[in-house]
Amino acid sequence: MVAYIEHDAPDLFKWTFVDGSQLRCFDSFVRKYLHNLGWSERCSTRAAQKLPDNVEQVLLDSFLRQSSIIRDYAIPAALCVNTDQTQTHYQMGGKRTWNKKGEKQVSTMGMDEKRAFTLVPSISASGELLPMQTIFHGRTSASCPSKGAHGYAAAETRGFKFEPSRSHTYWSTQATMQLLVNDIITPYFDRKKEELGFPSTQCSLWMIDCWSVHKSEEFCMWMKTAHPTIIISFVPGNCTGIWQPLDIGIQRVLKHIRKTCISI
Repeated sequence: MVAYIEHDAPDLFKWTFVDGSQLRCFDSFVRKYLHNLGWSERCSTRAAQKLPDNVEQVLLDSFLRQSSIIRDYAIPAALCVNTDQTQTHYQMGGKRTWNKKGEKQVSTMGMDEKRAFTLVPSISASGELLPMQTIFHGRTSASCPSKGAHGYAAAETRGFKFEPSRSHTYWSTQATMQLLVNDIITPYFDRKKEELGFPSTQCSLWMIDCWSVHKSEEFCMWMKTAHPTIIISFVPGNCTGIWQPLDIGIQRVLKHIRKTCISI
């Protein structure tokens, strides 16, 4: 409302009423005004992801597979890592808005926003957050943040990686996944093995999405050849929202903090 008034009738905020007050868009005033128009506060609507019909059995099988790997290869919590890709919009929007009462389809600002980059966080079962990889749409490093950007040096010091996708999208590719493993995942595992006194042949468990790039023969064969001690465990399809640690406990907090920082 403030934006519309400042654009279409900015003088309204300068007028002084008889009692000496001026127009202010307090929450109470905005709510009353919108209620008078027949609007109400609504949540955005979007088709929910469908869980497998036998979801309990699917998750039990996944749990047993991971348990067997951890038992058979004596893998400690520090060597169990979960990695996920999350779409991060430049224009962060909320999930609630005002719309006419009775409307079945409700959209919010940023709901269909396509301008974004991919953030790839990783966390170990022991609670250690690994450096993050970020992927930007573009062919060259010019698509990534400038090295002079605020916070760039601090992020680089902490091991964050800024990669151009070199493709038509900003999602992970074979190339960026290999960079992630070589530059972030493997160095972490190697450091932890040394700290814990394990030999370099000690196996590690890496939990990632059941996604086409991850499950492709090209990537799986590359992992077996280049990193034979890293055992991959795939999150069951359509179960990431209830089974993937990052999705359940970290991503929401991360996005909320980012949205709060931007709003400030």
